[in-house]
Amino acid sequence: MKKILLMSVSLALFASAPSIAQNSAPTPTPIVDAIPASQDRSPPGPMTLLVDATDTQRAIFRVKQNIPIEKAGINYLLYPKWLPGKHAPRGAIDALSGLKIMANGKQLTWTRDAVDVFAFKVDVPQGVTSLDVEFQFLSPIQSREGRIVVTPEMMNIQWEQVALYPAGYYTRNIGVKPSIILPKEWTGIAALDGAVKTGNRIDYAQTSFETLIDSPMFAGKYFRKWDLGNDVTLNVFADEAKNLAAKPEHIAAHRALVDESLILFGSKHFDRYEFLLALTNKLGGIGLEHHRSSENTRPRDYFTNYDKLATSRGLLPHEIIHSWNGKFRRPEGLWTPDYRTPMQDNLLWLYEGQTSYWDLVLGARSGLQSKDIVLGEWARHAAYYSNQAGRQWRSVEDTTHDPIVAARKPKPFSSWQRREDYYSEGSLIWMAVDMRIRAETNGAKSLDDFAKAFFGINDGDWGTVTYNFDTIVNTLNDIHPYDWASFLDKKFRQSGQPAPVEGIEMGGYQLVWKEKPSAYEKEVMANRKSLSLSYSLGISLTSTGRITGVLWDSIAFDKGIVGGSEIVAVDGKAYSHSLIQDAITNAKADKKPFTLLIKRGNLYTTYEMNYYEGLRFPHLEPKSEGEQPLDRLLKPRR
Repeated sequence: MKKILLMSVSLALFASAPSIAQNSAPTPTPIVDAIPASQDRSPPGPMTLLVDATDTQRAIFRVKQNIPIEKAGINYLLYPKWLPGKHAPRGAIDALSGLKIMANGKQLTWTRDAVDVFAFKVDVPQGVTSLDVEFQFLSPIQSREGRIVVTPEMMNIQWEQVALYPAGYYTRNIGVKPSIILPKEWTGIAALDGAVKTGNRIDYAQTSFETLIDSPMFAGKYFRKWDLGNDVTLNVFADEAKNLAAKPEHIAAHRALVDESLILFGSKHFDRYEFLLALTNKLGGIGLEHHRSSENTRPRDYFTNYDKLATSRGLLPHEIIHSWNGKFRRPEGLWTPDYRTPMQDNLLWLYEGQTSYWDLVLGARSGLQSKDIVLGEWARHAAYYSNQAGRQWRSVEDTTHDPIVAARKPKPFSSWQRREDYYSEGSLIWMAVDMRIRAETNGAKSLDDFAKAFFGINDGDWGTVTYNFDTIVNTLNDIHPYDWASFLDKKFRQSGQPAPVEGIEMGGYQLVWKEKPSAYEKEVMANRKSLSLSYSLGISLTSTGRITGVLWDSIAFDKGIVGGSEIVAVDGKAYSHSLIQDAITNAKADKKPFTLLIKRGNLYTTYEMNYYEGLRFPHLEPKSEGEQPLDRLLKPRR
């Protein structure tokens, strides 16, 4: 009886409910891409571009362009969106302001495309052959607004931020004559040709828009340059003149980096290469590759505190390697004819992963970094991936999409979510490839041979040669036959893989845990005033006890401790790095728990930490006496 009554009520409610068909139901409006597709042809003439960069007080760049057009009617001007080296659509369209488009002295009306907001539509009257464009690029003046590119002492001009280009052409075919006005008595360096200086204005020879975008400028008050040989120059800008006091042995190590790079690749794909290096605590950080230059920032005491900053010297090796790996040889999905076409990142495990392998190798071979520092960094990577839960569900190749998916924002549990692991895990996997080739050829072949065969082709060619997965596999098989397709597919494309320590072990070393940090870890923590307890409690800490990260499935995670909270006391005493380390050490000895008082917002919670395994820091150490394959890998080739 009860069941029948319930059914009757249900049927009555259903009968009284309005019919879905009676609700409003829109149909989609078709999305029409009216912007002309890029074609491999040239516009009627070169653009001119003038950037006034003198307003350092307000960090405003004032831009004037003349852009030739083919015909009257609807034209589109584009702002660069998908930017090489950034692996994502990072064009700073939000900072473009005050756009004005003129023709024959009359202002034209423009509208932004509703689908592609980086495109501006202009109806051009008959008889007009070019457009005069003006706008301002309002660069960030506070770090919360974005990367700082202008300070009272220096600036970083990225041409894609201060230029529009016409739709319908490959960017390599769009000519441009760039000019810039700098603050008085400043020096500006860019890998552009034909510079003519008139006062504080620099006019460059005509180049392609593609080359312009790939040739950023650093400029500043305090500048010094060094010739590193082989047409490579180290151009250094600093917050203060005293930061430029490099010793001869410092420059010798940078010169050795160039020598080792050329030995490794056996070719040179540039007529000149400009290291643009800013030693600053004010300008926003960057490490970005270009074909004939690179943008780099390091701490202002890079030279003056040289012995304590070895871990910071891996950036320049990384970026110059990209001249071969990433700029000359590039995945076919990452080469695009313009800056509107989406880039496909899935082969970044070679582009960035192998570069991350070679930057450590060349850091050691050149003497920029000691063997202990290099081994310590590999130990850190091996430890992280040996304890990374996110490997269960996400492959290395899937992390190549992270620059787009996550936009490089902080994550609450990065060890589960994973980040851009194609860099450092890629380094360890390419080590495994190298060690396997060495082992199976009795040392006759190595990944050095792959570097020459893959990146060293077409000596003197300044263009780009693309590749795909099969190209990589075929070149490896030419060096040493093996089932590289299955190996790379498993290591990079499949989730649930074991920790990538195979190369370390084949190289004669092993991952071990000690109570003292490695030389690498010690320096990193000292410079950041941080403490990594990732492999004991599962947390990383600032000097004040703020928790910056929690390892998934660690003891801290299991107790509900999260990032952003702050340890204010250890066993009732005010937090310090030494106090919490002593507590962990004492707990191992007496097998008694200790307490952490943690503040999260306005809530204070006491946690009992029943952890008794002591401090654990990762190290690599030889498995036996004598020289190991990893030792031979890191020896100079000069």
